[in-house]
Amino acid sequence: MPARRIVTKGLTAASALLLAACQEPAQRVVVVPAQATGCDTSFQVVNSSSATVERLYFSHSSLSGWGNDQLGSSVLPPGRLVNYRAANTGSYDFRVVWTNGRAAELRGVNVCRASRITVTNGGLIAS
Repeated sequence: MPARRIVTKGLTAASALLLAACQEPAQRVVVVPAQATGCDTSFQVVNSSSATVERLYFSHSSLSGWGNDQLGSSVLPPGRLVNYRAANTGSYDFRVVWTNGRAAELRGVNVCRASRITVTNGGLIAS
């Protein structure tokens, strides 16, 4: 019996799977509440620099913007600290702006591992 050739319109299931494997996966941000993981997301921001911090921003690394200034109408003078608790686990990005307009950023800080962000004259340090 001669072999038959079957021609179909469109893609076969196997071809569709191969094409799907070549495409980049859609990015998803999964936010896990800290209580569910047992992670303590509290941290301190300590100003060990010689200048006053006028603005402080931090946001989850998956977000594109900084959001609101976390100091509000307050400032963070040298030698002072403030306490925060991140709403979610994961990596966060931090930005400070001193009263002279100079700014520093630190990105990708895992708040489950770092409990202190130190502002120095040279920038930000997570520990």
